[in-house]
Amino acid sequence: MIEHDDGTRTPVIDASVHIFFGSNRDLRDVLREPFKSRGFPDYEMDWYGAPGGEYAPGTEGPDGQYPGSDPDVVGRHLFEHRGVDIAVLHPMSRGIMPDRHLGSALAAAHNEMLVSRWLEHPEFGERFRGTIRINPDDIPGALREIDKYKDHPRVVQLGIPLQSRELFGKPQFWPLWEAAIEAQLPVAAHIEVGAGIASAPTPSGVPNTYEQYAGFMALNYLYHLMNMIAEGVFERMPELKFVWADGAADLLTPFMWRMDCFGRPHLEQTPWAPKMPSDYLPGHVYFVQGALDGPGDTEFAGEWLGFTGKDDMVLYGSSYPHWQLNDLSLPSSYTAEQRDKLYWRNAAELYGIAVPVGV
Repeated sequence: MIEHDDGTRTPVIDASVHIFFGSNRDLRDVLREPFKSRGFPDYEMDWYGAPGGEYAPGTEGPDGQYPGSDPDVVGRHLFEHRGVDIAVLHPMSRGIMPDRHLGSALAAAHNEMLVSRWLEHPEFGERFRGTIRINPDDIPGALREIDKYKDHPRVVQLGIPLQSRELFGKPQFWPLWEAAIEAQLPVAAHIEVGAGIASAPTPSGVPNTYEQYAGFMALNYLYHLMNMIAEGVFERMPELKFVWADGAADLLTPFMWRMDCFGRPHLEQTPWAPKMPSDYLPGHVYFVQGALDGPGDTEFAGEWLGFTGKDDMVLYGSSYPHWQLNDLSLPSSYTAEQRDKLYWRNAAELYGIAVPVGV
């Protein structure tokens, strides 16, 4: 828990903690042949490393392992130093591989690591929750991973790369979303580390610096979300929940206003999605909110969060161990209710997490 300036205390659910293998050798020790000896991108092959370093100081393992790879180090940082009560872990894999079978093998290895090292950790396991990685390029393989882990008590969502060569509303992905509903798990789309074969990060091609990439990349959720609405995914699957795990909730309002504007006179073109586009947001769409999103500490920040119902959609996420390591400070114009929703209530409801009472 953390204590606020007004003396109240709030539980904290960190909905975006990134975990890794300690090294490529460590990953290969978990992979099985014929994939163990295959080539795949290193975590560092993202082309857009942050100036000054991708990760926060002190997040490496005790013997120099990759940042975010040691459960003891991560647990102490989150639970003892940062006031986090529950951490939702998101294994970072390698994006979309040319060979879909290799991509599924990499996802499976990260899932094995997540469950055996983190969710069943003797000291911190009860405070970790997990994201099972699935490969949307390999539907049968993804369905096998869902079936393997869906009943684990600490698995709370499915994870896919935000990078994709196809929009997520298209019918080839529907079996995945239907399986997620059956497993009662939301789906989280996160920008992947490790360069796969996804399309350019912007519709106009490849930017050349980190600031351009970081500014543009999260926008890709809008293309997926608008396509899912227009394709009638949420009409067809009213229990589906999607988490856009790289922020950019601040961009939702203007784009949804625009989609409603164009959608209102053209609903006859999508009879399978008869509602106004914005009507499909509540209960379906969530965002992990970082310190970099939104207008900052302004007098209208709380009002802006309330537009389009965003205050019911945002979840706090630190992006640990990445360099920004989003802190727990919020704009002063957020109401106490908005603050509680962001820190823990929305995540607790979405993931079915019990938190201490009497706060």
